[in-house]
Amino acid sequence: MSETANLLQLVQEQLEDFCEERRNEFSAISPDLTTVVDYTQSLLAGGKRFRALFCYWAWAGTLSVAEPQQNPEQLAKSSASMVGIAAALEMFHAAALVHDDLLDQSDTRRGAPSVHKRFEALHQKSGWGGSPERFGVAGSVLVGDLMLGWSSELFGHALLQSPNLIIESACRDEFSRMRVEVMAGQYLDVLEENAAMTRPVSEAVGRANRVMLYKTAKYSIEAPLLIGAAFAGAEPGLLRALSAFGIPLGMAFQLRDDILGVFGDPSVTGKPAGDDLREGKRTVLIALTREALPTSVGKVVDELLTAKELDAEQIGFLQRTIVSTQALAKTERMIDELANESLAALDLIDMNPSAKQQLRELALKVINRDS
Repeated sequence: MSETANLLQLVQEQLEDFCEERRNEFSAISPDLTTVVDYTQSLLAGGKRFRALFCYWAWAGTLSVAEPQQNPEQLAKSSASMVGIAAALEMFHAAALVHDDLLDQSDTRRGAPSVHKRFEALHQKSGWGGSPERFGVAGSVLVGDLMLGWSSELFGHALLQSPNLIIESACRDEFSRMRVEVMAGQYLDVLEENAAMTRPVSEAVGRANRVMLYKTAKYSIEAPLLIGAAFAGAEPGLLRALSAFGIPLGMAFQLRDDILGVFGDPSVTGKPAGDDLREGKRTVLIALTREALPTSVGKVVDELLTAKELDAEQIGFLQRTIVSTQALAKTERMIDELANESLAALDLIDMNPSAKQQLRELALKVINRDS
């Protein structure tokens, strides 16, 4: 088994074990609570584990540079802690997905109903009183909040085996910064969906870039890199170099996601075609489109993006408009430029060559993904 495959298996096992422990605790309170764990566990069973992998290989690549004197016992403890840290990042990511799907009113996640839709269906199937929709909202908010707490629990437990207090403090700082920044990005995203029509079109790309940076780029790529490197005792210069690699890669990652959200194959992405358009997402792709449109057509696009209920013909109109304004081509060029910037920065980083190659391969998967 490869080192990557072994890590992914250990992370999955830790998440499964954690959920089973919580299931036992919740069952003791009330059998009704096992549903919460079921929905959590099902969401944790899938995904590409990019965050876990970036974190691990940043740690492995930094270790020989920052802490070459670790003995076998210390290394074994650090490796076990790294599995816990990676699991915590995956738990945090899953929590963010629960809240993100609710905020975006997205009905599916990885080809299955999103958590708020699962709670809604449970309400309807059970014949309970009140509103199924409100129950779905309440359930998903609580599950997302619970998973945020569980991610901190996993992270804190993993740090009990930190090599020293300085490293522990540095990791906690990076984890805290990640949590704050992604919430800031989430709010800016929601704000832009609602306020874009009242703001200058000429500033739309800049606003979309800010959302992209904080909602996705930093927490998806940069933060895992910095947490992994910090756990290996990285110096500030190495952390800055990893940021120079991670941020443009994270931006390219989100731009690719934006394209998939409009033009992706539902059988591959697990979401309906044009889902981002139905959700009214004000992405860079949309901002570039709006920037190129005359005022009259721009108003039509704005109205469609705020409608939330679009049929296939309207989705097709928006897709053709994005292509005709060259917004799609511009976004593809931006991805290429950001990818080149990221890979060039990686080449300059002083770290274990094998780990650096793993990071390069991960970066290429992020850039060229189809789902």
